[in-house]
Amino acid sequence: MMNTYKSAYFTASFFLIFLLSITTTNAQEKELKLEDLKKKALQYSRSIKNDSLLIKRAEFVKQEAFHNYFPEVSASAFAVQAFDYLVPEIPTYLPNGIENLYAVSATATQAVYAGGKVRIGNALAELQLEARKIGHETAVDSVMLTTELKFWQLIQIQEQQKVLTAGKTYVNELLKQQQDLLDAGLISKSQLLQVKVEKSNILANELELSNLRKIALLDLALYVGMPFDTTMVATSTITKDNFSASILSDNLNIDLAGNNLYQLSEKQVNAAQLEVKNEKSNLLPQVAVGINAAKVGTFNNAFNMDFQPIAFGTVSIPISAFWGKEKKRIHQKEVDLKIAKNNLLDVEDQLTKYITKNWYDLQTANKRILVATDKLDFATENLEAQRDNYNNGLNNLSDLLDARQAKEEAEAGLVNAIANFKQKEATYLYSINQIEIPALDK
Repeated sequence: MMNTYKSAYFTASFFLIFLLSITTTNAQEKELKLEDLKKKALQYSRSIKNDSLLIKRAEFVKQEAFHNYFPEVSASAFAVQAFDYLVPEIPTYLPNGIENLYAVSATATQAVYAGGKVRIGNALAELQLEARKIGHETAVDSVMLTTELKFWQLIQIQEQQKVLTAGKTYVNELLKQQQDLLDAGLISKSQLLQVKVEKSNILANELELSNLRKIALLDLALYVGMPFDTTMVATSTITKDNFSASILSDNLNIDLAGNNLYQLSEKQVNAAQLEVKNEKSNLLPQVAVGINAAKVGTFNNAFNMDFQPIAFGTVSIPISAFWGKEKKRIHQKEVDLKIAKNNLLDVEDQLTKYITKNWYDLQTANKRILVATDKLDFATENLEAQRDNYNNGLNNLSDLLDARQAKEEAEAGLVNAIANFKQKEATYLYSINQIEIPALDK
C-alpha cells in the first residue's frame, strides 16, 4: 500500500513539474526581446532576400563578362537533296552527277582588340557586384532600424499601460475612501461621482491603449514574420532607473567615405565614367583573328573534299562613327556623368545634414529625459502633499485629482522621453552605419 502511494506521489510530482516546465517555456516564448526580433527580421525580410538574389545575379553578369576574354566558337552544317540533278552527269569527270550536297564547318574567332570594350565590360560587371553588396548592407541596416523603431514603439505603449494601471489602482483606493466618507455623511455624493468620472476616463484611456498595443504588436509581428499573439510582451532591460546616454560621450562622427549611401553614389559616378569610355571605344578600330575548317561533299560520293582549315584576320574601322550616332551617344554619356557627379555632391551635403541633425536630435532627446525626470519628481511630491492636505481638510477633491493626473502625465512623459531617445539613438547609429546587427545562430 505504501509503495503504491509513493508511486502515485512520484507520478503526480513528475506531472506537476512537467506542467510547470511547459508553462515556463511558454512564458519565455511570449517575451519579445530586441535581439531575437532582429534575428527574425534578418531571416524573414523580403528586401534582404531580394538583395541577396541581386548579388547572385550580379555574380552571373560578372561571369558572363569574363567569358568575353575567350574565343567564340561556332559550328554549322547544311544539306541539300534535289528532285533532279543539281549538276548533270559529265562523262569521265562526273559520271554520277550531283543530286545532293552537304557542308560542315567550324569557326573560332578571338578578338585581339575591341577598343577596350571587353576590359570595360568586366570593370562594369565588377562595379555592379560591389554596388549590390553595398546595397545589401544598406538593406540590412534599414531592416534593423525599422525593427528597433517598432520595438520601442511597442515598449512605449506598454509602459504607458503600466502608468495607467497604477493610476487606476490609486483612483480605486480613493474611490473606496470617498465611499467610506459618504457612508459616514462627511462628504456629498457629488464628490464620489467626481472620482467615478475620473475612473471612467481612465478606463476609456485603458481601452484605447490596449487597442494601440495590439496594432503595434501586429505591425511588429508582420514585419519580422512571426505569428500574431496578443499575449506577447516586449521586454527590455532599459528602464528609467538604469537608463544611460553614454553614446553622447563620443563626438559627432561624420565619416562619409565609410558611409554606404555615399559609397553607392560614388559607384554611380564610377559607372558613368566607364559608360563614357565604353561609348568612346566605338570610335576605335576592332581587330580579330580566327580559324575555320570546312568540308563539302555528296552523300553518293560523287565528290568529297577533305576538311580545309584556313586562318583569317579582320580589321574594322568605324569611320562614320566620328560624326554619326556613336558620337552623339558619347555626348549623352558625358551629360550622365556630370549628373552623377552633381548627385554625389548633393548626397554629400544631404548626408552631412542628416547625420548632424540626428546627433542634435539625440542631444535634445536626452535633455527631454532630464526634464521629464524633474517633472516626475515634482509631480510625485505634489501628489503626496495634496493627499495629505485633502486628508486634513486643507484642499478640495479637485486639487487632489488634478495632482494625480499631473503625476500620471509626468510618468507617461518620462516613458515617452526614454523611448524617443532609444529611437533617436537607433536612427543616428543607422546614419553612421553603426547600428547593431546580431549574429544569426548557425
